[in-house]
Amino acid sequence: MQPYQLNPEVAPQFEMVNDFIINHLGSNVPLVEKIGHYIVESGGKRLRPLLVLLAANACQYKGDRHISLAAVIEFIHTATLLHDDVVDNSELRRGKDTANAKWGNAPSVLVGDFLYSRAFQIMVDIGSLPIMGVISNATTVIAEGEVLQLLNSRNPDTTEDAYMQVILGKTAMLFEAATEVGALLADASDKERVAMRDYGRHIGIAFQLIDDVMDYKSTAEEMGKNVGDDLAEGKPTLPLIQAMKVASEPDKKLIRKAIREGGLEDLEPIMNIVSRSGAITYTEEMAQQQADLAIKALEPLSDTSFKQTLIKLANIAANRSA
Repeated sequence: MQPYQLNPEVAPQFEMVNDFIINHLGSNVPLVEKIGHYIVESGGKRLRPLLVLLAANACQYKGDRHISLAAVIEFIHTATLLHDDVVDNSELRRGKDTANAKWGNAPSVLVGDFLYSRAFQIMVDIGSLPIMGVISNATTVIAEGEVLQLLNSRNPDTTEDAYMQVILGKTAMLFEAATEVGALLADASDKERVAMRDYGRHIGIAFQLIDDVMDYKSTAEEMGKNVGDDLAEGKPTLPLIQAMKVASEPDKKLIRKAIREGGLEDLEPIMNIVSRSGAITYTEEMAQQQADLAIKALEPLSDTSFKQTLIKLANIAANRSA
C-alpha cells in the first residue's frame, strides 16, 4: 500500500498534486522537460508532499492551495535528488538509472536548478511570505547539510553528534518544512504550528536512520539503489559509527580503512561486523524513539483521521523495509 492510501480523504488530493506536478514541468527546452519527467515519474512514494496535505488537513485547512504547496515541496526534493546523485556519483535510484547516469552530470545539475526555480515561481503564486520564509530557510539548511556530509566523507572519526547534524540538515529539514508550511497555510495556532514542525523533524530523522540501516541489511531490489552505496562513498553513517564503538580492534580498523578509502572491497565482512555488533538494532531503536517523539508532538492537534494517519506514517517511517 502506498502511504497516500492510508487515508481515503486525502487520496484524491494526492492525485491532484501528481497532476499539478506533471502540468508544471513544461519548458521551452525539451531536455529540461524530458529529465524533469524522468525523475519525477520514477516511482517515489512522495511522502513529503503527502505530509503537506496531511498537516494542512489536520489543522482544518479548507482551501486548495495546499495542492500547489505540496508540489513545491516535491520539486525541491527532486532537485536535491538530482544534485545528490551527481555529488555521490550514483548510478541507480528507485531501481532505475539515475539522471546523471543517463544524461550526464551537467544536464542533471542544471535541471535540478530549473526545478528549484519552478518551485519558487509557484511559491510566489501562493503569495505567503511566512511560507516563503520557511521554505527558503529550509533550502539553505539542506544545502549546508549536504556540504557538511561532504566534509565528513571519508572521515572515520565522525561522531554520532556530527552525523545527527548532517541528517537534521539534509533530510529532516525538508520534512519539517513540509509539515510546518501545511500548518501555516491553515492559519493554525502557534501551538499547532510548532507541533507540526516538530513532528516533521522527528519523522524525518526516523526516515533517514532507517534509510542508513537499509544500506547494510537490504538487497538492491528492496532498496532501489545499490547496496553498500554509503560505504562506497566513504559515508560514516550511524550503523558504522556505532559498530566502531563496540567492535574488536581488528574489526574497528577494517571499518576505519573502508571509510577512509571508500569502495566495496570489504563490503561483506563489514556488513557482518555491523550485523553482529548490534549497530543495526541500535539504529532501529533510535529511529523508533524519533517516531515516538513525532507522535508525541501531535498531542495539541484535534483527533481527526488526518492526525491518525500522521501517527501511522511515523511508525511506518521507523519500521519500513524499502
